[in-house]
Amino acid sequence: MTASSPLYIGIDLGTSGCRATAINQDATVLYTASTDLPPARVEGNGRYQDPLHWWQAVERVLDELFEQVDPAQVERIAVDGTSGSVLVTNAAGEPLREALLYNDQRDPVYVEHLKSMAPPDNPVLSPNSGLVKLLWLSMHVDKNTLAHCLHQADWITGKLTDRYGISDVNNCIKTGFNAEHHTWPRWMDTLPLDNAWLPTVQQPGEVVGPISDHMAKRFNLSAKTLIVSGTTDSTASFIATGAGEQGDAVTVLGSTLVLKVVGPSPILSAQYGVYSQPLGDLWLVGGASSSGGAVLKQYFTDEQLQAMTTQLDPQQPTGLNYYPLPAPGERFPINDPHLNPQLEPRPDEDVTFFQGLLEGIAQIEKQGYERLAELGAPFPKRILTAGGGSVNDAWTQIRQSLLDIPVETAPNTEAAYGSALIALRSDLQI
Repeated sequence: MTASSPLYIGIDLGTSGCRATAINQDATVLYTASTDLPPARVEGNGRYQDPLHWWQAVERVLDELFEQVDPAQVERIAVDGTSGSVLVTNAAGEPLREALLYNDQRDPVYVEHLKSMAPPDNPVLSPNSGLVKLLWLSMHVDKNTLAHCLHQADWITGKLTDRYGISDVNNCIKTGFNAEHHTWPRWMDTLPLDNAWLPTVQQPGEVVGPISDHMAKRFNLSAKTLIVSGTTDSTASFIATGAGEQGDAVTVLGSTLVLKVVGPSPILSAQYGVYSQPLGDLWLVGGASSSGGAVLKQYFTDEQLQAMTTQLDPQQPTGLNYYPLPAPGERFPINDPHLNPQLEPRPDEDVTFFQGLLEGIAQIEKQGYERLAELGAPFPKRILTAGGGSVNDAWTQIRQSLLDIPVETAPNTEAAYGSALIALRSDLQI
């Protein structure tokens, strides 16, 4: 790397940890640093975290990163955060109380109130939506000092620039922003929120401003370093895979099964928990099933799963026709809160049972993409796979046979890398 090689930084802020990745102009990862965060404070259905812990984590990962790469060569930085994690601050960006995290659930009365105003398929109609949490926060702080309603990524961007009150379109969707028309909707005018508190909304990759003087000195960055708008962690992870053309899809085989496909227009379906996020001129349409790796771990240890994987026979389907769920209830691709897991009959051989579970999850994946297609999304042309299940070759063969389209393991799925790509390609505004 020559002294003049520009660098691009992505910061991924979660609720359990923080990661930062540096890449060069070729999108090659040069170094990644990570650190843990203190656990959230749990109180009933509430999930609370001190935003100062986020900033301390960012400082740690950047300090480690800049021991390995030259901070003076950093051209742009982008930050992603968990969707729906929010806080309120004063005009100086100082938090007025703890942040409410993505998995925090407020009283359903807030949702009932919003149902009389918001369109029926709007993602704010959930007890863990960003708007519901901001309504609660605004009622539990001194309104005379409240100046900004922010998301997790917004606040870190503000710390780096001293410019608060700026967000990105993806983070704002669950707060009520109309991404299709790029505006805060008129129905929000009747809420007990001052419009001045809501952030100015930019596209991911759009310049927020230069790094502040004191932050440039703090990290030995050039005063010309630009901070650009980031996105949500899930969208950053999608960008990291390299998917982005219409018909590209990403399946996340984690504890749950998450499906996303790139389409030409937004699709909203509260019935199936489907909502859309802009991806440049296209849209990212997705849904999530309760099925996934959590079901496997109810029956087998990681060591057992690893040992049995070599004994799977994808060419010989079991015919067990399972619908694996960890507990009753499913929303996507079937909407039935009382749907029972279908895991009978259980064969004597554990390997056969394991393969039947994998086939069942693969069948749900197929039904999920068919459901998205019924709602108007394109059926995938190719599927990139992320999550722990992506390394199981036998499972990949089962899925490819069932889906009859190319199924590949994504080369990178780290959200910090996706944010670094946003910084690199900010001129294109992903």
